[in-house]
Amino acid sequence: MKIATLNANGIRSASGKDLWKWVLGNKIDILGLQETKIHERLVNSTQFDFLHLHDNWFSAQKEGYSGVATFSGFEPKSVLKGMNIEVYDIEGRVLRTDFENFILVNVYIPSGSSGEHRHDFKMKFLPDFQDYIESIKKENENLIVLGDYNIVHQGIDIHNPDRKDNPSGYRHDERKWLDQWFQNGFYDAFRLIYPDKKQFSWWSYRAGSFKKNLGWRIDYISVSENLKDKVRDVSFFTDTMFSDHCPVIMDIDL
Repeated sequence: MKIATLNANGIRSASGKDLWKWVLGNKIDILGLQETKIHERLVNSTQFDFLHLHDNWFSAQKEGYSGVATFSGFEPKSVLKGMNIEVYDIEGRVLRTDFENFILVNVYIPSGSSGEHRHDFKMKFLPDFQDYIESIKKENENLIVLGDYNIVHQGIDIHNPDRKDNPSGYRHDERKWLDQWFQNGFYDAFRLIYPDKKQFSWWSYRAGSFKKNLGWRIDYISVSENLKDKVRDVSFFTDTMFSDHCPVIMDIDL
């Protein structure tokens, strides 16, 4: 089974760059999109029928902002939107889809790059999200959490690990949280297969960062203990960029 994640930076923009041709050509079974930037009421119920995928959306109240969507080749048993915490849910950041033998959570963790108030918001979100995930694990230990985490985990995951300007996304407090995340029941699917490989998933639009490969790895697919031995491969698709992020694709035996 192929499970992919992508921050689309606007579903309309990504669609215009042949995203759906790529999905069909690569036979993606589940796709988690973040930053869809469209309200679900504007999505025509039939416009994605050509994909032969079930689509579920959770949008932000603010127009053109945030939002997540999950597409799957088989219908979920249930779909739950948000964490039941209004301050986060109005931004459309978490979408849970339950399948026959596993649960998938699609998350768009807040970015703190626009100012200290947003970094503080992010640091409040992280433990609340952790509690939310822990409650799900009590229901089903087969859990996949994918999305844009907006955090660089280790020095190998950023092109300039010695930078001194302390940007949100590469701060000690959030990286410490991600350390704890990967030490308490979750595994970075990419690092399971490639423990020492340098690979990025996001590049700034500035200064030709993509061509120079000056990137960060902030998009992850996490798997729970029960699933870690089922991961077969994780790849990053950079041949055609649909946004400032590239798709991350996991092959897993489910």
